[in-house]
Amino acid sequence: MSAQLPGAQPAHAPLSADDPREIGGYRLDARLGSGGMGVVYLARTPAGRPIALKAVRQEFAGDPEFRKRFAQEVASARRIHGLFTAQVVDSSVDGPTPWLATAYIPGPSLQQVVQRHGPLPVRTVLLLVAGIAEALQAIHRAGVVHRDLKPANVLIADDGPRVIDFGIARATDTTALTSTGLRIGTAAFMAPEQAMGLPVTPATDVFALGALAVYVAGGAPPFGPGPESAALYRVVHELPDLTRVPHDLHDLLSRCLAKCPKDRPAPEDLIAAVHAHPLVGPRPEFTDGWLPRAVSTEIAGHAKPAPTHAQATLTAPALAKPQPGDSAGTERSRRGGRRVLVTVVAVATALVLAGAVMYYLDRPPEAGTVSSGGAARPSTAPPRPTASSPTAAYTSDYTDAELTIPDSSYEFDLKAGKVVPAETSSWYLERDGTGFVQPEDSDAFIATGNDLSLTDCIQGIETQPVTALPFDDLGDEQPFCIRSADRRNIAIVRLVEGPTDSGAVTVAVDHYRAQ
Repeated sequence: MSAQLPGAQPAHAPLSADDPREIGGYRLDARLGSGGMGVVYLARTPAGRPIALKAVRQEFAGDPEFRKRFAQEVASARRIHGLFTAQVVDSSVDGPTPWLATAYIPGPSLQQVVQRHGPLPVRTVLLLVAGIAEALQAIHRAGVVHRDLKPANVLIADDGPRVIDFGIARATDTTALTSTGLRIGTAAFMAPEQAMGLPVTPATDVFALGALAVYVAGGAPPFGPGPESAALYRVVHELPDLTRVPHDLHDLLSRCLAKCPKDRPAPEDLIAAVHAHPLVGPRPEFTDGWLPRAVSTEIAGHAKPAPTHAQATLTAPALAKPQPGDSAGTERSRRGGRRVLVTVVAVATALVLAGAVMYYLDRPPEAGTVSSGGAARPSTAPPRPTASSPTAAYTSDYTDAELTIPDSSYEFDLKAGKVVPAETSSWYLERDGTGFVQPEDSDAFIATGNDLSLTDCIQGIETQPVTALPFDDLGDEQPFCIRSADRRNIAIVRLVEGPTDSGAVTVAVDHYRAQ
């Protein structure tokens, strides 16, 4: 089966002269792709909602036995109502051209994500496993075995994965494929029993999920490249290659890839294992930061209304974000590519607004201002400043959150007050070999003493901004502060410990947000 299936969005292409303009009352806008069984169109409901509609090829449509199985599988698919599946919204099995319509998912496939951005972080992989496992629960409850779960059949939206092409693969089982000796599925992600032509069960899909997770975490399938015959032999007779997969995932994925179906975990066991992992916790959530920033940017481009290919693939402007695959651009954006401009603008701002700054800030700190020194601080928010103070625009979100990153593969999520994998938070503080790397397009200030109030922070950023936060300047818990580019977030940070020999760094953070 081709990767271009209902719900998928590889690219928009104009309709050809041979394409219909309407099927089943749905207006066709563009081609999303085609495969061995049919053509997938971007279509619109009468009210204008987008759907993905797959029209079956004529060679299948003319086979009565195929139509019978297609009708059975579509009926099963319509019973699937998982949140992590592309819902079937309509179908026709009796007309001249059988077709199936599903919800349109405005996002790339996992295969496209890995090809464009490389392997994904451990936490992202774990959340994907949990989401896909939940999709399998819904599919299996309907009495369906997917049989072709692979990266191309999982679409990525901003709120989690969506499994597509469930429930219709068996329709072609004995018409087009069995006669040529081929099997439904994709060799690199096929379970041993499936490769040997034995009956498939829900455990077959769990094996495929394990193989999919290996590909996403390491960038290569577990049984290697090469001809399908070679891959099928390795699936049946050899152990999976997990050398590219982070060690944190080895045990879980090895269990999924057990040769014997009875030895594989059930989907609910996979979800429980993800809950138990320290990078996820008991409440896995597909919130901001669950995907690397470059992937989120691509999804945002997919989500924009796009009747043409050019509009469908828009990404953020090059000045705001580096383009996918531009490692040098990524490094520049996260390591201070805007710092010279920030300094010039800050100095100009200080000159123009000097009178206003002095009016507001030439005064002692307000009573109750949170200190960033070594003494313990109250967990309650400081008293709200007067309306004449620049701090009146901010309220305390959290105080004295002590956070530790074990090494440079993690970063501090300043908004959420937690530690997350690198490249996953929208407003971050990370470290390199010599110091902290401040958030993209943010401003910073290092205090001269051991205390730093919110008022001092704002004054320091306006008059003495810094472009670097070296560890050598942050000893003895000397605080510094950071303000986001939109001025809606301020974090006061002090270095508690580190970096240690292992690379760990501990900080304490107070976060303020605009009211």
